[in-house]
Amino acid sequence: MIKIRKAKKSDLPHVLNLIKELAEYENSLDQVSITLEQLENDGFSENPSYYCLIAEKNHEIIGMSFYWIRYSTWKGKFLFLEDFIIKKNYRKSGVGQTLFNETIKICQNNNLNGMCWQVLDWNIPAINFYKKNNAEISGKWLNGKLTKEQIEYLNV
Repeated sequence: MIKIRKAKKSDLPHVLNLIKELAEYENSLDQVSITLEQLENDGFSENPSYYCLIAEKNHEIIGMSFYWIRYSTWKGKFLFLEDFIIKKNYRKSGVGQTLFNETIKICQNNNLNGMCWQVLDWNIPAINFYKKNNAEISGKWLNGKLTKEQIEYLNV
C-alpha cells in the first residue's frame, strides 16, 4: 500500500537523498549544492518557497513530488513541478502514477490553472510517462538562468 502525505522536517534527509539520486541519474550529482539547513529554512518557514509530497511504502520514503506555485502573466497561477522522483527499485510499479495524481489534486483543490515542469530531452521514460498522462511536451522554449556567481560577476 502506497501512502502519499505532505513532507515533514524530519523527512528532509530522505528528500535530499532523493534529490541526489535524481541528480546522479541525470549525470549531474556534482551540481547538487543544496543543504539540509537550506531545505528546512526554505520549505518550513512562515512563507515557504516550496512544498513537497512524500510517497511512502511500509514507512520507507520511496518518492517525492517537489513543487512551488508560480505565476504566469498570461495564465495566472500554476503548480511548477520542480522534481518528481521515484526510487529506482519502485519505478514502473504504479507509485509514480499515484504520486502524480495526488499532485494533480493539489492543482484542483487550489483552483490552479495547470501544472508545468521541465524534462530532459533524453529522458524518454519520463517523457513517455508525461505523455501517457495527456501532457504536452514542448520543444519551443529554451531555458535561461543566471547563477549566484554570474549575478555577482555582473556587479550591478
